[in-house]
Amino acid sequence: MLHESVSTTNLLLGAMRAEDFALLAPHLEKVTLMRRQLLAAAGQPVDYIYFLEDGVASMVSSGPDSVVTEVGIFGREGLSSISVLLGSDRSPYETYLQVDGTSALRIGADHFREAIARSAPLKDLLLLYVQTFLLQVANSVASNAHSRIEVRLARWLLMCHDRIDGDEVHLTHEFISMMIAAQRTGVTLTLHILEGAGIIQSQRARITILDRGKLEQLAGESYGQPEAEYRRLIGPMAGDR
Repeated sequence: MLHESVSTTNLLLGAMRAEDFALLAPHLEKVTLMRRQLLAAAGQPVDYIYFLEDGVASMVSSGPDSVVTEVGIFGREGLSSISVLLGSDRSPYETYLQVDGTSALRIGADHFREAIARSAPLKDLLLLYVQTFLLQVANSVASNAHSRIEVRLARWLLMCHDRIDGDEVHLTHEFISMMIAAQRTGVTLTLHILEGAGIIQSQRARITILDRGKLEQLAGESYGQPEAEYRRLIGPMAGDR
């Protein structure tokens, strides 16, 4: 358990009023996470809400023939299982850690519900986060439906870059293909093109961002709106440089 004076790198917790964080602090537990660790199972009651302190988590949908599509991502700017905040005890989507992260604070779903029931300002802040997340989901749908693979890849790399320290993103080509709804061969080819242009360096299970400006130019209007909304409503993103 944590004392209310203990600091955390989770930006959403850091944006809370002291009295609101104090409602959560006695029930927060620091835990160690591993890549691909399940944070919430699809269709099952949520036991814990996770506030990441590093790494990136994905909310994913499993379709026919076990085809996996990413719905949205979050890092230390957010929290898991927004369905609980919206009044449901479960979600049809699975949430798991996808980019290296080791630390999170978690709180039991019942204690979380009690806290937001006691403070309207706390619930209002968390709903502002939900607004930014839903905007991200909507933009992902539009991008995956209408954007070229290189644009989708650029957008997704920028979103990961926003949520980590440093410039290295640890991911396999196969995993990226699932996240941006593309064939693995197309992802590999596009990574080679971006590397040839000096925008990234691609190695086995690791991508290094070399020129963020060019990556933003490539992503164009597909990237930036949810992030700008987060900065407007809540505060800086984790990777603001």
